[in-house]
Amino acid sequence: MAAPRRPTMLDVAARAGVPRALVSIVFRDRPGASERTRARVLAAAEELGYRPDGAARLLARGRSRTVGVVTTVGEPYEADMLESIYDEAARLGYDVLLSARTPTHPEADAVEGLLAHRCEALVLLGPTLGDTALTALAGRTTVALVGRAAPAGEAMDSLRTADDVGLRQAVDHLVGLGHRAVAHVDGGDGPNAGVRRDGYRDAMAAHGLGASARVLDGGYDEQAGIAAARALLDAPDPPTAVVAANDRCALGLLDTLRRSGVDVPGTLSVVGYNDDRLARLAHVDLTTVRQDAGALARGAVRAVATRLDDTTATPEDRLLPPDLVVRGTTAPPPCSRR
Repeated sequence: MAAPRRPTMLDVAARAGVPRALVSIVFRDRPGASERTRARVLAAAEELGYRPDGAARLLARGRSRTVGVVTTVGEPYEADMLESIYDEAARLGYDVLLSARTPTHPEADAVEGLLAHRCEALVLLGPTLGDTALTALAGRTTVALVGRAAPAGEAMDSLRTADDVGLRQAVDHLVGLGHRAVAHVDGGDGPNAGVRRDGYRDAMAAHGLGASARVLDGGYDEQAGIAAARALLDAPDPPTAVVAANDRCALGLLDTLRRSGVDVPGTLSVVGYNDDRLARLAHVDLTTVRQDAGALARGAVRAVATRLDDTTATPEDRLLPPDLVVRGTTAPPPCSRR
C-alpha cells in the first residue's frame, strides 16, 4: 500500500482559495498578506496537516545548519563526547548528523557521506586522515579536529589535550610511588601517539631514568594491550609499571595480566589515558589521565559555528590541560613494600 502523499503548498493554496505565492509569503512571515488572509492560510494548513519544510528553506538560502561528526565505532571516549556535541549544537541552532569509521568503512567514506547529506561543517573525532587529505578537505568545507593538531598553516580548528603533559603526570605519579622501571605501550600511528611517546621519554629523562625507558609497540585498542601484556609476561626483566596509550589499551593489558595471575597493582601498576566511562567502573578502577571530553566536544561545535556565522573568523588551535585521576591500579612497587 502506497504511503499517503504529504500535503504541499499548492494544496494549502487551493484549500484557502489564494495563490501559492501568497501562501509562501505567509510561511516566510513576509509582508504582503492581510491578517484575514494569513489566518485563512494557517487554518487551511492546519486542516491539511501541512508543515513547512524548514530544511528545504535553509538549503534554498545555501544553509543546512547541520554539523557532520565522524566518530569511531566502539570507542567509549568518543561516545562520551557525543552528548556534549548534541547539546551544544542544539543550543546554537544546529542539527547533528553522525557517521562512523569502521574496519570496512574508512574515514574518507564517512566524510564523503556527510558532505553528500549537505552538512555544512565537519567535526572529526580522533581523525586518522593524512595531512594531505585534511588539507584538501579544509578547502571544501569548515572543519574542526578533536584530539589532533591541524596541519601547519591550514585553515581548520583543532582542539586537543596537552598529551605530553599528561604522560609526564603519569610518569611523575609512578616515580613518586617508587617505580623506576616504567614502560610505555604506545599508540602506534594513532592521533597524537607520537606526542604521548615523546612526553613519556622526556619525563623518564627528567627523572634520570632515560636509559631505562622502554616503549612497546601498541595502538589505541584492546588488542594492542593484550599483545603488550603477553610481551611483558615473556620478558626476562618486566617493568613494575606501565603507562598505556589509552584506556582501551590499558583494559587489554589489565585483562590479560589478571587472567595470567599477575597482581595489579601489587606486582605491576597500570595507568591509562582518557578517563572514559569504562575506566570508572568499580571492577576496573583504572588510574588514568583525564581529558575533558565535554570541553573538547563543546569547543569543536562552537568553533565551526563561529566560522560558519562569521566567515572572517580565524581558526584556532586550542590546547586543554590534562588531569591525572588516581584510582586502584597503581601502588608502590613490590620491592619498596618489603
